[in-house]
Amino acid sequence: MGHVLVTGATGGIGVALVGALVEAGHRVTAVGRDVGRLNVRGIEADLAEPETLATAVEALGDAGELEDVQALVHCAGISPVAAVADAGPETWRRTLAVNVASAAELVRLTLPALRRSRGHVVFVNAAPGMTGVARWSAFVASKAALRELADSLREEEAAHGVRVTTLYPGATATDLLGEVRSAFGRPYDPALCIRPQTIAGMIVWLLSAPADAYACELSVLPSPR
Repeated sequence: MGHVLVTGATGGIGVALVGALVEAGHRVTAVGRDVGRLNVRGIEADLAEPETLATAVEALGDAGELEDVQALVHCAGISPVAAVADAGPETWRRTLAVNVASAAELVRLTLPALRRSRGHVVFVNAAPGMTGVARWSAFVASKAALRELADSLREEEAAHGVRVTTLYPGATATDLLGEVRSAFGRPYDPALCIRPQTIAGMIVWLLSAPADAYACELSVLPSPR
């Protein structure tokens, strides 16, 4: 089983994913600001400051653990609800940094290992088919950028055997979704949503794809109730 880096490991999907990966026999390193409470190796890093990630990841290199990274799963994300008229530069900077730029930087830092292992990058994006949404411009723009990052990376790294998957989860029962729904004045019923454990299981399944094929995109919707 492989060594997997996971961002957003203290959020809803991320927590479930760490547990599922460990249960499946993977070695997990969590990347984020509050990973000390997790029962896996943690790298303290602020994804809102992508330029600091190289120093943070040096800890893995010093321990000889950067070279055997076989997968990177970017679960981290923030989701400010604000109209363009109300979203200042810091909202845009932080959203794009956490949701996209930090993902690109971690890919850059781990690519030598991912190429050696013919590894896998998984980007957790947003609901399938989501486009422009009023009062959610920074978030939607960041997820569009994340999709294009994935598509470009897939083309660039195919010759090195690196797999790149974008996962599009529909409404998932997380605290973040509850906060977003509240900000929009919409109801939130976790019972009508996908369980984080379900999404985690699908990511583990993606990482276990056979040598001759893999899913480059996966859309997941809540089952009809």
